[in-house]
Amino acid sequence: MKIFVATVLSIALLLGNSVNLRASVTGPVASDGDGPASQACPMCCQGSAAIPGIPGLPGSLGQPGSKGEPGQKGDIGQSGPMGERGAAGPQGDEGIGQPGKIGPRGVPGVVGPTGETGVKGQKGEPGETPDDSNQRVAFTVVRTSSSDTSTSHDTRLPFQATETLLPGTSFDLETGTFTCGVPGTYVFMFSVNKYPSSSYLTVQLRKNGDVVVTGGSTDSSHYEQVSGSAVVVLQRGDTMYLTMYGTAYSYSDHKTSFSGFLLYPE
Repeated sequence: MKIFVATVLSIALLLGNSVNLRASVTGPVASDGDGPASQACPMCCQGSAAIPGIPGLPGSLGQPGSKGEPGQKGDIGQSGPMGERGAAGPQGDEGIGQPGKIGPRGVPGVVGPTGETGVKGQKGEPGETPDDSNQRVAFTVVRTSSSDTSTSHDTRLPFQATETLLPGTSFDLETGTFTCGVPGTYVFMFSVNKYPSSSYLTVQLRKNGDVVVTGGSTDSSHYEQVSGSAVVVLQRGDTMYLTMYGTAYSYSDHKTSFSGFLLYPE
């Protein structure tokens, strides 16, 4: 289409140039001076239009112009509408952050139920026997009450005060019982005052309930001392005590007493 238009324009231009050429050839010749020829009417002397000549070829492309100055910055346009929410992206790698602050202490929980009893453990190895070679054991206890009466041979004779009780010696005044803590050979002695109005008094020294020695009196005419002594071998935990049958008398002058000491350890 562009080629066709260019061709038509070229033909029109050639026709115009041809008319001008013919006019210049057939027109009157201008004369010098002021003659009639110089004053001829241009309209009478002009010939018919010639056919335009063929248009020339397009000129070469000109050089690009210099860069213009930047224009002023336009105003910021209005924000567009919010787009639809996109799909959730994949979960990222787990980061390692700084430890947080220690929170407040919580409320104590409810005490749980008692657990089941565990299985009984194995019996341990026997412990080392303590060195009792330098241990000393000795005691003397007395009665301070006026009298005590028993109608059974198995009644233990209690005591109220200690005259001698070395450290490590175990004696229970209420039951009148000595408990062996150091195995070895011991010496025991007792002296019990019989009340005059009583017709009898029997006193027995016993080891773990078994009679070792017995002392007694049936004289009711006056006060009388019932006494006895024995050398006894004891093991740890053995007990020694006195039993009485009748009425025993004593006072603040300690008429009734019970003594014992370690002769030598085992």
